[in-house]
Amino acid sequence: MLRTALRNVLAHKARLLMTVLAVMLGVAFVSGTLVFTSTISDALRSSAREGYADVDVAIQPNSDGSGLGDRPALDQRLLDKAAHVPGAASATGTVTGFTAIADRHGKLIGTGFSTRGGNYYPGADGKDARYPMRDGAAPHGADQIALDSRTADEAGFKVGDTVRLSFDGPVHETRLTGIFTTTDGAVSAGGSLALFDNATAQKLLLAPGKYNEIHVKAAPGTSQDALETEIHKVLPAKGAEATTGRQLADDEAEQIAKSMESMQTALLGFAGIALFVGIFLIANTFTMLVAQRTKELALLRAVGASRRQVTRSVLIEAVVVGAVAAVTGLAAGIGIGAAMRALMNGTGATVPDGPLVVDVSTVVTSLVVGIGVTVLAAWLPGRRAAKIPPVAAMNSVHATATTKSLVVRNTIGALFAGAGIAAVLAATGMSDGKFVMGLGAVLLLVGVFVLTPLLSRPLIALAAPLLRTFGISGKLARENAVRNPRRTAATASALMVGLTLITGLTVIGTSVQKGIDKMAVDSLKADYVVSMAGLTPLSPEVAQKLGGLDEVTAISPLRSSEAEIGGNTTYLTGVNGKDFGKLTRLDFASGSLGDLAGGGLIADEDTAKEKGWKVGSRVPVTFEDGKKETLTVSGVYHGNEMIHQVIVDNGVLSTHQKHATDMQVMLKTKDGATDATKQTLIDALGKNPALTVEDKKDVSAGISQSIDLLLNMLYALLGMAVIVAVLGVVNTLAMSVFERSQEIGMLRAIGLDRTGVKRMVRLESLVISLFGGVLGIGLGVFFGWAAGELISASLATYELVLPWGRMGIFLALAALVGVVAALWPARRAAKLNMLTALKAE
Repeated sequence: MLRTALRNVLAHKARLLMTVLAVMLGVAFVSGTLVFTSTISDALRSSAREGYADVDVAIQPNSDGSGLGDRPALDQRLLDKAAHVPGAASATGTVTGFTAIADRHGKLIGTGFSTRGGNYYPGADGKDARYPMRDGAAPHGADQIALDSRTADEAGFKVGDTVRLSFDGPVHETRLTGIFTTTDGAVSAGGSLALFDNATAQKLLLAPGKYNEIHVKAAPGTSQDALETEIHKVLPAKGAEATTGRQLADDEAEQIAKSMESMQTALLGFAGIALFVGIFLIANTFTMLVAQRTKELALLRAVGASRRQVTRSVLIEAVVVGAVAAVTGLAAGIGIGAAMRALMNGTGATVPDGPLVVDVSTVVTSLVVGIGVTVLAAWLPGRRAAKIPPVAAMNSVHATATTKSLVVRNTIGALFAGAGIAAVLAATGMSDGKFVMGLGAVLLLVGVFVLTPLLSRPLIALAAPLLRTFGISGKLARENAVRNPRRTAATASALMVGLTLITGLTVIGTSVQKGIDKMAVDSLKADYVVSMAGLTPLSPEVAQKLGGLDEVTAISPLRSSEAEIGGNTTYLTGVNGKDFGKLTRLDFASGSLGDLAGGGLIADEDTAKEKGWKVGSRVPVTFEDGKKETLTVSGVYHGNEMIHQVIVDNGVLSTHQKHATDMQVMLKTKDGATDATKQTLIDALGKNPALTVEDKKDVSAGISQSIDLLLNMLYALLGMAVIVAVLGVVNTLAMSVFERSQEIGMLRAIGLDRTGVKRMVRLESLVISLFGGVLGIGLGVFFGWAAGELISASLATYELVLPWGRMGIFLALAALVGVVAALWPARRAAKLNMLTALKAE
């Protein structure tokens, strides 16, 4: 039986090639994802280890146990103590903070938190070992900086050039005195790093005399653990903690691994979809092979082969096919992993250098997935093959499905579909119905898949009027499409699954986009919102400068401050109480803005309900400096995703803040949002690349861009499932042509020309593809609506949007799948020799 199985694999190489391709695509995605994430994780971990190579013990701030008015800080006194503990060779204070750097064209280099500044801390030799200078010298004075070599080279900066910087809003011009090299992982990953002398860095990025961390290097012969023990003896009672460099590297590696998990899970999820769709193709392939070998298998049974041996022979074929597909998929996946890394580098999101990592687990997973999926898909055809009775050797086709089996199948499908619909509908009324909805979606998909043979006849019949326009070819195509409902259903289901996901995600994405857009428009009356890149704090100087412009009629900086209310930590949002009502549109459940400018407080409805507040309630508040005040609730409003905080006047907050900073600035202008006004604001801020000036259209465009980017990524990933579906349609049509060789020969003999034969096969393919497309789009809309009901509970402005244009494209894509998939089978059918086909058995 083993020799028979291997012989059959070699005898059907062309047919099995499509199965190999389907499995290979899925395995390639799985292995490519694992290789890519392993490579990135290994590179980042290596970079982390290099970053802590000269750090044996790090002293870091620790807020545990400190109250609101007692903020931890690391100062020069602690640094000097750490440098003189037994076993310490040296101690270095580090300062870091957001530092935006403009290139020669005034554009921001790097993005968000990867755009950083730091301190150059010279040792006894006058050099900082962390940052060897490649060109020039270290910075000295407030007007000098040094840049990392990667940033300097990309921006075209040279020693002596003027570089424009911004830390919290205002623009500073400095002279570039040095260009250094670094193993800093953030820089290797595409960030930028500017260095200042120690005193300047403390003043600009933290506070005079303060450090973010203190790094201590051990003397020869002193272990990290021993040094850590000594460091603990000089630490203050609270506000600081010591950790070994080894532990810090391990912790960072763990964080990197966790950060990669979500990406890996998402990518593997789409690989799973491709493999799931591939199961239909594999099952169809082996069903066809069994159909081709009906006589052979029956004769094997007649000469003594047991059912188990027949099943085993089919599964052996599946193992061989799966192994070939898994090995080729693994090789392709390694290439995909390398390409994905190169793609990241090409988009500017570079990663540290490092070798391509192919773990043993990746190899094992690829082989198990490839072989496992193929064997699983081939098991049912193998089981059917074992049931072929020996008497079938006298017939060309063995017994068709009985009425009883069809009734059982349709009953099971109806039960699954009914349970799925009930679960999905029930979940829409739950506060947290994600799990129930997910379960219902799976049950409904399974139910529709089982019912697809039953659904194929009435749905395909709807296309009859259109097919009649193609004459006899159209009529034959419709009859052929419903001749074997199970096979047609399996083929259409592959496309159905892909389009269900694509349509559902599109409905959800466009609806969420519409809801957030509506929320932004409804909540904001401000013409512009000014903020920093990376959402870092703004200097109050920005609001002061904008407030002095003649064009500005109302302005409110938004500030955030930690406070304690009722024994719980709460974040207060500070606003300009006088102008806040002119810049926002709040829907009050009770009360109003009232005396917000005079020391009042307003809260969103959820917070008020949780705290038991009503209009007029007196609220004792402990501010971040430890002082207490009692505020009066003047209003309770309906919160949303943009505004849902406890709001007080900035005049109240400022008296309790040592260093006031703004999150953003909202403002209204005389002429509204115009290009001229926007340019005036940009000019007034010194054409600062780190600042964004956005009107409502910009906010909406940003939301649209992020959601469109996500959807485009999903489309690209789900495209693999569509490719597998194309192979499935090709397989089904090839099977159909094989089974109808005599019939096609007869049609040719009685006058149907080759063009008519091609048209017949193409129309059959088109009908099957559109059948799957209609089912997929219908299910996708249903799931999109149901998921939207859950989302609307947390997003009040959510509005169901049916993207008719995109759904039309999806249906056209389904039709294109049918046309493309029919090219080879149609050509093969048209080339059949009439006499040979008529003699075929």
